[in-house]
Amino acid sequence: MKGAVKNAAPNRSRNRARFNLRGRVMLVACALGLCSVSLVGRAAYVQLINSDFYQRQGDARFVREIEIPTSRGMITDRNGEPVAVSSPVESIWCDPKELLKTPDRLPELAKALGEPLDALTRRVSQRAGKEFYYLKRRINPDDAKKIIAHSVPGVYSKREFRRFYPQGEAMAHVLGFTNIDDRGQEGLELAFDEWLRGSAGAKKVIRDNRGRIVENVDLVKQAQPGKDLTLSIDRRIQFLAYRELRNALLTNNASSGSAVVLDVATGEVLAMVNLPTYNPNAATSGKPDTHRNRAVIDLIEPGSTIKPITAAAALTAGAVVPGTKFDTAPGWMPNGRYRTTDTHNYGVLDVTGIIRKSSNVGAAKLAALVPDQEFYDFVRQFGYGSSTGSGFPGEAAGVLPPPSRWFGTTKQTLSYGYGLSATPLQIAHAYATLGNGGRAIAPTFIKGQRNEPRQVLSPEIARQVVRMMQTVTEPGGTATQAAILGYHVAGKTGTARKASAGGYSRNYVAFFAGLVPVDNPRFAMAVVIDDPQAGSYYGGLVSAPVFHNVMEGALRLMDVPPDDIETWLAAQEAVKPGLGTSGLGTSGLGTRDSGLARVGANTASIAAEPMRLHGQEKSFKRDAALPRVPSPGSRVPKPRLPAPLEERR
Repeated sequence: MKGAVKNAAPNRSRNRARFNLRGRVMLVACALGLCSVSLVGRAAYVQLINSDFYQRQGDARFVREIEIPTSRGMITDRNGEPVAVSSPVESIWCDPKELLKTPDRLPELAKALGEPLDALTRRVSQRAGKEFYYLKRRINPDDAKKIIAHSVPGVYSKREFRRFYPQGEAMAHVLGFTNIDDRGQEGLELAFDEWLRGSAGAKKVIRDNRGRIVENVDLVKQAQPGKDLTLSIDRRIQFLAYRELRNALLTNNASSGSAVVLDVATGEVLAMVNLPTYNPNAATSGKPDTHRNRAVIDLIEPGSTIKPITAAAALTAGAVVPGTKFDTAPGWMPNGRYRTTDTHNYGVLDVTGIIRKSSNVGAAKLAALVPDQEFYDFVRQFGYGSSTGSGFPGEAAGVLPPPSRWFGTTKQTLSYGYGLSATPLQIAHAYATLGNGGRAIAPTFIKGQRNEPRQVLSPEIARQVVRMMQTVTEPGGTATQAAILGYHVAGKTGTARKASAGGYSRNYVAFFAGLVPVDNPRFAMAVVIDDPQAGSYYGGLVSAPVFHNVMEGALRLMDVPPDDIETWLAAQEAVKPGLGTSGLGTSGLGTRDSGLARVGANTASIAAEPMRLHGQEKSFKRDAALPRVPSPGSRVPKPRLPAPLEERR
C-alpha cells in the first residue's frame, strides 16, 4: 500500500511538468491579441479605406435628395398688369409601405383628407409596393398644415405652385392653362412653356425615422425661377371686346363668335376673344369644345370681306382705276349652273361703288380682268392659304386652292369670298396690311417683338382701297353702324352661307373687318359671329356694332386723336343750349369717366346668367349692372344716319 502511494507522487509531478499553465496563458493572450489587431484593422479598413460603400448604405437610410420647386414666370399684359400668376400651394403625399404599418390611423387620416375611409384604404393598398403616392394635390397651405398636424406615420407635405388667371374667361383662349404638374397645355402657356417654366433645384437633407427634415446637407442644384412674359394684349381692350362680343351673341341668339384687334403699325395682337369660353382656373370642369381658340383655328369662308383684296388685285394689275365703270345690271350674272347675284340691281357702279354696295357681280367682273396666276399670287401675299406666323399653337393655315385646281367658276366665287377659307386672325391681318400702306407684318402676341415687314402692295393703291372701304361706313354703305363720331372708319361687311354636306345651308356667318382712323390707321379689327338666329344675319347689322363699340373705347383708351373733326364739330352744334360742353375733353370725344376706369374690371364680377341658345346652355353672362363704354362726348347726341342697306353675300 505504501508502495502504491509512493508511485502516485512521481506521476503527479510528471503531469504538472507536462501542463504548462504559463504557456497556455501566453497562447490565449496571443490569440486574443491577434483577434484585436484583426478587428482594429478591419475597422480601420471599413472606416478609413473602404468607407464609401457603408457611407452610401447609411445615406440610403437617412439622406434624401429632394426637389426645390420653382414657380412659373408671371404673364402680364402690355401695361404690366398680371394676367397669369403662380401661387404656392401644398400637396399631401405618403409612403404607402410605412402608412400601411399603422392601419389604425387610416380613419383619422381619411377624415382629415375629407374622403371615405374605404376609398383611401383601397387607393393606398393598391400601391403598397411603392414609396411615393400623392394623397391630395395643390391645396391651401393652411389645410395642409392641419392634415400634417395629425402626425400620421408615412404622411408628408410638399411645396408646389398653382397657376391663377385673374381675368378669368375673358383671356382664357389667349393664355390657355397648365396641368396639375404646372406644365402649359394650351395657348401661350404652351407656346412659351419652356420660357415660363424655369428649372427646379435639388438639395440633400437628412430625415429622421418619421420623415422630418433634421438637417440640410448640401445644395445640389440651384432653382431657376421661370422668366416673366409681357404680352401685347391690352386687358382693357380685351375686356371691351369680350363684353361686346358676348352681348352681340346674346342679342342675335348666335352660337359662337370671335373678335381680333391688331395694332396696324406693329402687328401686335391687342385683343383676341372667343365665345363660348371657359374658366381657365377650373379648365377641367368645362366642355373641351370651349377650349378651342376659334380666332386662330376655325376656318370659315370670308365672304365679302375679300372684296377689297379683289379690288386691290385689279388696281395692281393696271386693269382698272377707282373710277372705272362696270354695269352690274340686271343684278346677276351666270356662274356655271348657278348665278352670281346681288340683292339689288345696282346698274352701273365704279370700283368704289362695288365696295360700297358690296356687289358680287362687280367683284366677279374685277377678278375676270386679272390673270389667274397673278390673282392667286396676289391673294396669297395677303396671308390667305398660309399661316400668319403668329406662333400660336395649332394655328390653321387656311385654304386657297391654286389655279391648277380651279374649274370654270372657281375664280368667280373666290372674288367674293367663297371657295377659300381663312381664320379671323388672317382676315384681321389682311386688313392691317391694307392699313399699313401695303406692308404685311406677321402678328405677334409679345410686346415689343418686331417682325420684318413685307411690301405686298404699293402704298398708293393701299390708300385708294382704304378710301373705298371708308364709303362702306358712310351713308349709303352697308355698315353705317360701324361709324364712330369724330373718326373716319374704313371697313367691309361680309355675310357667308355656311357649307354643309353637298352644298350650302341656310345658316350664315356675319363678318365685319375694318380700320380706324382712316387718315393714319391705328387699329385693325375683325368680328365674326356664327349662325345668328334672331332675325338679322347681315354683317352690317350683326357684327358692325361690335366693331363700333370696341373701337370707340379703344380709341379713347389709347388717346388716338380724331381725324374727322368736322363731323364732331357739327355734332357740337346739335347740343342743346342747356347742356353746354362740359363733358367734352380736348380730344374731341369726351373725358374718361368712372365707367372707363372700370373697363378692365375682372370678369369674375359679372353675375352669371346661363343662356340657352339653339337648345344648348352657353356660358355667357349678362352685364346689365356694369357701365357701358360712354358714347363719344356722352352729352352730345350722335347725328342720325340712315339705316344700313342689306349686306351682300
